[in-house]
Amino acid sequence: MPHGTRTALYLRVSTADQKPDLQYDGLRSYADRAGLVIVGDYCDVGVSGRKEGRPQLNALMTAARKRQLDCVLVWKFDRFARSTRHLLTALEEFKHLCVRFISVQDQIDTDSPAGRAMFTIIGAMAELESSLISERVTAGMKAARARGKHLGRPPIRRPLVTEIEALAASTSLSIRQIHEKIGGKASRGIVGEITKRVRTGPTTTL
Repeated sequence: MPHGTRTALYLRVSTADQKPDLQYDGLRSYADRAGLVIVGDYCDVGVSGRKEGRPQLNALMTAARKRQLDCVLVWKFDRFARSTRHLLTALEEFKHLCVRFISVQDQIDTDSPAGRAMFTIIGAMAELESSLISERVTAGMKAARARGKHLGRPPIRRPLVTEIEALAASTSLSIRQIHEKIGGKASRGIVGEITKRVRTGPTTTL
């Protein structure tokens, strides 16, 4: 087998009734034209692109880490990666492992100058995507504050605090029981904080 030709196919279909035949035919045809030798194929069936637990993709990555292949061949980026960030992370690992990555429909081959340039562009896109998300979150929080909207956990009302304090002081109920007694109107953590404050409050020494 020529050096650097051991190739794994990765395919994914979103539902069990979809067939990966088009992907298989296209990938095998490409591998034949490019002189790549297929040593394994990995196909996740009925798995969403956003789902992290893809057993066949995990198996493919394990084979790459064990140096059992030289090239990964996919039909399109969106069949392989959940997001730009996931794609970049995988490509970085493949680069470290000296594994070539080819996306047929996207016409990307990381062994080519254009493919290496696309790797840089994808990294910039991932960084931009992260920055935009961060900016939107920050802008949303500022806008909410400007409208006087409280951010975070809503404050607990004073009558409810008094009720919890009374239960903590006058009964031996556990935190869980007090939480149930007030009908879950405050989180168990808050109930615990108030109960502990009441029951371990300062004592007076005569």
